[in-house]
Amino acid sequence: MDIKKLVDLLNAPHRQTRLDALAEIKMLTDAGILPEPEKTGLVNNHIHTIYSFSPYSPTKAVYMAWQSGLATAGIMDHDSLSGADEFLEAAALVGLPATVGMECRCSMKNTALNGKKINNPDQNSVAYVALHGVPAQSVKLLNNYFAYYRFRRNERNREMCKNITSLVSRYGLSLDFDRDVEPLSEARNGGSVTERHILFALTKKIVSIYDTPEKVIDFLVGDMKLDISEKVRKQILAGRETPDFYLYDILGALKSNMVEKFYIPAYAECPDVYELQKVCSACGAVFAYAYLGDVGDSVTGDKKAQKFEDDYLDLLFDELDRIGFDAVTYMPSRNTEAQLKRVMALCEAHGLFQISGEDINTPRQSFLCNAMKDEMFSHLSDAAYALIGHERHTTKYKNEAMFSDNIKKEYPDIQGRIDFYKNLVKKTEK
Repeated sequence: MDIKKLVDLLNAPHRQTRLDALAEIKMLTDAGILPEPEKTGLVNNHIHTIYSFSPYSPTKAVYMAWQSGLATAGIMDHDSLSGADEFLEAAALVGLPATVGMECRCSMKNTALNGKKINNPDQNSVAYVALHGVPAQSVKLLNNYFAYYRFRRNERNREMCKNITSLVSRYGLSLDFDRDVEPLSEARNGGSVTERHILFALTKKIVSIYDTPEKVIDFLVGDMKLDISEKVRKQILAGRETPDFYLYDILGALKSNMVEKFYIPAYAECPDVYELQKVCSACGAVFAYAYLGDVGDSVTGDKKAQKFEDDYLDLLFDELDRIGFDAVTYMPSRNTEAQLKRVMALCEAHGLFQISGEDINTPRQSFLCNAMKDEMFSHLSDAAYALIGHERHTTKYKNEAMFSDNIKKEYPDIQGRIDFYKNLVKKTEK
């Protein structure tokens, strides 16, 4: 029995191979040959897979969540739900309650937030939002709806690769979208291609020429004049000792320093927020705003210190109400206690569902958010179970989504709805 080989197969090219490997690992665990993961009670609703940018297939992501001791897990890819079915099947194999969601950007130009830096570091008037708890019958519909936006995004991606080539050609580097970038993605299987894919392709080109961590740092700092923090510099220089992280650390340095130099504003690939709200509601999903908050020391190491929504948070929440958002999602590890207390108070005042999720897209990131152990975040665990209950219930009864007129009439208070859906899942675990 070669456990390492089985784990490696969780990222195999074919879905069934991945699922078969996970089934075998679970069988060995049930037989006592492999240790049972220790449960933590923590939850995470924001796990990326290879269908956006991540080192993990949907099956491998579930394995990592299970082995980390998560109580629940949620898939959250950019502009794509193509990994959803595999994620749910893998989660069922290991008995892990799971939920399906998708992250995307939308245009806020027709709102009071037009012209503001919202939660998008790269572009004003554009916001990141999350479609949580997508019921099974809506997965294909939503994924097909976003196929157009993935197509338009790739048009822009091609042009950004040309911009990068103009920046690095003097160093003997070039980047072609179809040759270098798209093959790193699952675009041909319904996945999205992001700026991270583009910079990962550039990273691979850089390390093919500069074959030691020291040479890479000399090139990035000395030749390209990138401003790399001491923390990230040390991570890259430790590349021999941490080979699994090496390329991702270089990617993080590039993302923090280069995006503004090659970025082309996104318009055609960003649906209007009002249209998206209607689509989300019709599909029975939960429409959530993703709070970023002013950034100091970036958790992921790829964001500069910047100001975002905090200076106009009251206006933001008024607009979320007016647009028809159902929820706000935030990361307890990313913001200060003062920031989060303010956001939670505004959510309560506006009757918005609160969801958590730790953005997992590099191997350095833990699937566990230890900040969630604080009693002030205990409601976020209930929210994760409620999302799963909503998703399962709405799959059976399409007119009984958490924010449908039927359920709001029966449970006018948001806490009553959370308890109803949460208990649907909890009672099956006993």
